[in-house]
Amino acid sequence: MSAIALYARATDGFDARVAHTLALLREAATEHAGRIVQATSLGAEDMVITDLIARHALPIAIGTLETGKLHPQTVALIDHIESRYGLMVEAYRPEQESTLHFVLTHGEDAMFRSLALRKACCGLRKLEPLARMLANRTAWVTGLRREQSDARGEVPLRGLDDAGRVKFNALADWSWADVWHYIAMHDVPYNPLHDQFMPSIGCAPCTRAIAMGEPFRAGRWWWEDEGAKECGLHVHPEEQADVSIGAPR
Repeated sequence: MSAIALYARATDGFDARVAHTLALLREAATEHAGRIVQATSLGAEDMVITDLIARHALPIAIGTLETGKLHPQTVALIDHIESRYGLMVEAYRPEQESTLHFVLTHGEDAMFRSLALRKACCGLRKLEPLARMLANRTAWVTGLRREQSDARGEVPLRGLDDAGRVKFNALADWSWADVWHYIAMHDVPYNPLHDQFMPSIGCAPCTRAIAMGEPFRAGRWWWEDEGAKECGLHVHPEEQADVSIGAPR
């Protein structure tokens, strides 16, 4: 069964939420002209935001973190976005020397051996490239939703990150049904792995399908305690592990 058939549902207030999101994106683009980027994970939520940006010709750059560990289906969406919408996707990759040193020191399976090593891997492959994406920018757009997890239950539509940049969580009040209803209405391209019961998709080693009734993000870092399930992109610095583990001296 496709993710559209499984999840897409028209819900009360959907049109108002779309209109509010579009107004927020327009406001963001105006306030931060030339200095705003959508940080897309290429998941369903972010594909909705990219579609809104393209459909309404909003001057918001599109950037993604190509970690070197993504599923090929995820990477393929970069070309799909560029061909479908005529938009360039800025792809930020980890520093080769640091990543190679980490793998040689700790192995390809380091993320499974300790939380510190897993977060260090996320630091090298996500946090450092994100810092480059956000350099000289004053705002960014994410696909965070309150429904995704308890930890995200109070995500604001607009807030500040730890560096003082404005962070627009444009779909914060959308439901999973809303996301897929929009995708179905506008034929938005999406990762085919969503059709394989992967609602939340990250790096290939750290993502699995979920079973019926499991939480939305149960397939991410499934061997860890529920409270640890963030890579560091959306938490404050004091909650992050030391990302220098395994870095070149």
